[in-house]
Amino acid sequence: MPTYPSIRWQFGLLVRRGLIPALAVALAVALAVALAACGSGASSSAPPVAPPASTPPVPASGTYAATPTPAPTAAPTAAPTPAASPTALATTAARWRPTVGDTFQIQYAGTISLSVDAAVYDLDVDDTPASTVAALHAKGRHVFCYVDAGAWENYRSDASSFPSAVLGKAMDGWPDERWLDIRKIDTLAPILRHRLATCAAKGFDGVDPDNVNGYTNATGFPLTAADQLRFNRWLASEAHSRGLLIALKNDGDQAAALASNFDAAVVEQCVEYSECPMYSPFVAAGKPVFDIEYSRGPSAFCPVAAKLHFAIIGKHLSLDAYRTHC
Repeated sequence: MPTYPSIRWQFGLLVRRGLIPALAVALAVALAVALAACGSGASSSAPPVAPPASTPPVPASGTYAATPTPAPTAAPTAAPTPAASPTALATTAARWRPTVGDTFQIQYAGTISLSVDAAVYDLDVDDTPASTVAALHAKGRHVFCYVDAGAWENYRSDASSFPSAVLGKAMDGWPDERWLDIRKIDTLAPILRHRLATCAAKGFDGVDPDNVNGYTNATGFPLTAADQLRFNRWLASEAHSRGLLIALKNDGDQAAALASNFDAAVVEQCVEYSECPMYSPFVAAGKPVFDIEYSRGPSAFCPVAAKLHFAIIGKHLSLDAYRTHC
């Protein structure tokens, strides 16, 4: 219920405005106090009738103060929406994913050519600066980073991080590389996670991890198909957790089992060795297969590419900028 100014306050207001002499004020106040004292005692007179609730009492001056207008209530402020983390943003369903029909270029040697008309580039993680990745993105390209996941390379900056216990036999034809004991994931995890983090920090869209088929080779360790599946799935999970896509490299025997874990396949010489159909589960899942041929030309590999819907290119073994395609 609204409250109104007292008679004393109203008289004070009139005095401050010079409307009533001070003596008259004093007499009026004394009279008001005396009347109030009489009304408070026992009396046979009827109690005063209160005015209707909707009509404010009229002060002696013949004016009354307006009812104060309640201050408007401020609308509640919505809590700010927390910003999504880079990883969460990178792994949303709306992100780019390679598809069947995408074209492909791979280059690990020489000055990187940015003019190749290919949707997807595959470049070495250590030799490729972030500025090159950004330049390709500006051209509408997407870029995978090459890392060696299943073998040790003596020329990498982190080569000394690998304990000797995980180093196996030298790779056939590559004396500077040795197979890794992929069963020891706990030992390899910090090193490989750092490599994946480097890919992500440079802005790569995905990772091309090499030598993830050690169980089919003479590694010096009794690796099994189950060991390889476990390691490859772990690697895919680690890549995805960092917002990176991942390609399965040269593990045709397990392509059907791993197609759901990987986003593409990168293959070498599947035409030459008649292994291409092994990777068809990727195409069936809407995921591209990128094949690289070193000794077969377009006349040999283009019919296979058309039949299986693969992206096949011809390259020099050095993997420089040279490229032939269908």
